[in-house]
Amino acid sequence: MDGTIHLEVVTPDGVKLAADVSEFTAPSVDGEFGVLPGHVPLLAALTTGIVTYILEGEKHTVAVGSGFAEVSDDKAILITDRFIKKADIDPVVVRLELKEADEALDQFDGDLQGPEYGALVARELWAATELELYGDPPPPRMKTMSELSFGLHESYSGLGTPDSVEPSEEQRAAEDKAAH
Repeated sequence: MDGTIHLEVVTPDGVKLAADVSEFTAPSVDGEFGVLPGHVPLLAALTTGIVTYILEGEKHTVAVGSGFAEVSDDKAILITDRFIKKADIDPVVVRLELKEADEALDQFDGDLQGPEYGALVARELWAATELELYGDPPPPRMKTMSELSFGLHESYSGLGTPDSVEPSEEQRAAEDKAAH
């Protein structure tokens, strides 16, 4: 069709979406990008997030996991490890998955650069993305500096605090937990 982009979303289970759309946006590791007909060739690394597309004048959204996007000659292929539509989400189950992932992250005491930690963060992010797609996003999770892989043992609550101010018991407990 003229004035459209053929959009395909492919997972290890096969083609999950194939449609001629007038435009779409997708999440990349460098930020969200948009594509219109006639877009220059593009190769991007996808990150977990929401893909929005316009089909016959109507806006649609789906969630995808990490992967890659290729755009050329008015054809876009998103190759991803996960895909879900809003209708397929059970918010009660997803909230439970998010809670379990959060608890596992809170109790994690292994290597913050290791694959086990990365898998937990990916699990948490996927559950949060599903809830966002459903229309009931979770509150942002406050991460300590060490969780963000900076190797520091302080929380955001301590940033910008003058040195003369004594840390609260909560801050000391959080620092002790991060140190162990």
